[in-house]
Amino acid sequence: MDITADKQALRREFRARRSAYVDEMQASEAAIAFTAVPSPLRNLLTSGKTVAAYIAIGSEANPSALLDFAYQAGCQTALPHVVSRSAPMTFRQWQPGDNLDAGIFGLQQPQAEAAIIVPDVILVPLLAFDRSLNRLGQGAGHYDRALSIMDGALVIGIGWSVQEAPYLPTDPWDIPLSAILTEKEWISR
Repeated sequence: MDITADKQALRREFRARRSAYVDEMQASEAAIAFTAVPSPLRNLLTSGKTVAAYIAIGSEANPSALLDFAYQAGCQTALPHVVSRSAPMTFRQWQPGDNLDAGIFGLQQPQAEAAIIVPDVILVPLLAFDRSLNRLGQGAGHYDRALSIMDGALVIGIGWSVQEAPYLPTDPWDIPLSAILTEKEWISR
């Protein structure tokens, strides 16, 4: 079995599935998706915690309302910062309303001068997930490398329900999620 080829095929399939789902969605449905914070997540986003999320690109599930909630709850907030395909991703302090810089891969990210912080809770994008809390990302490995050195951080995948796979192949370096939030449910062990 060639895991690399399997993952590449799955990325194409789930990227297309996600895009089709979002394209068919009513504007009002898209506007309210991920705006309600379920109680298991609400209990994690408490004052004094550091919470990182991401700025959605294209049809990715948008966690901005979740990050706004965390900020309003007294959390320090951050976004990923990527400078190259091979350089380690960092999380830099950012709060709603701060300026963003254009980064590689179409990312909107905090300015390079922003403080590097270590999050307690990280909301991560995904292309696919399974009920074993495995995540399939874009394939560059930025999140897996960053998460591998963040012991104790809770990692919550944010994705549309159509991104669920019955099973995802994993490599030894893949970091499992702590939980997953879709527009329909909270999934955890």
